[in-house]
Amino acid sequence: MAACSATATSRYAEVPINSRQSAQASALGAGDEFEVRVYEEAGLTGLYVVSPGGQIDYPLLGTLTVEGLVPSQVAALIRNRLGERYIRNPYVTVQVKSLSSKRVLVLGEVRAPGRFAFADRMTVVDALTLAGGFTTMAERNFTIVTRLDGAGSQRIPVPVEKIMQGLAANFYLQPGDIVFVPETIL
Repeated sequence: MAACSATATSRYAEVPINSRQSAQASALGAGDEFEVRVYEEAGLTGLYVVSPGGQIDYPLLGTLTVEGLVPSQVAALIRNRLGERYIRNPYVTVQVKSLSSKRVLVLGEVRAPGRFAFADRMTVVDALTLAGGFTTMAERNFTIVTRLDGAGSQRIPVPVEKIMQGLAANFYLQPGDIVFVPETIL
């Protein structure tokens, strides 16, 4: 009897991208680190980590709630508050250093399963690389991505080996996705 192997179909490429979730992928959460730069104001430039309560303590302005805001919104908040009382037309930029509040979970037949920090435009191949790649017992063409959304959960089979060979389109992950690599059936 010949070996039987499951293969994911190309239907994974038809999974719609949730634009609201994509935008929220770069929103700040507890534990995220970002840098604020205020042009020609060294005392107002620095690194900040979002507290468990979703806030930072910023010079002159005190406690600011930044959880759920994207970097451009944080820059606008600081720009507006500084402009109200302290600096005429401040130039403020915000750059994210790490989004540790956004994670993907990789389980199953990978060398180092675990939770990994989500990165913008992260693919299933990126996540599997962070997990050390496949074990020898991995089913390489039937990785299951479980995605939670407002309607519940969705299981999406993805042909990772075909993606790595350039025979199929890559699959973009969203924060909270669970990537499971099953054991091969021999």
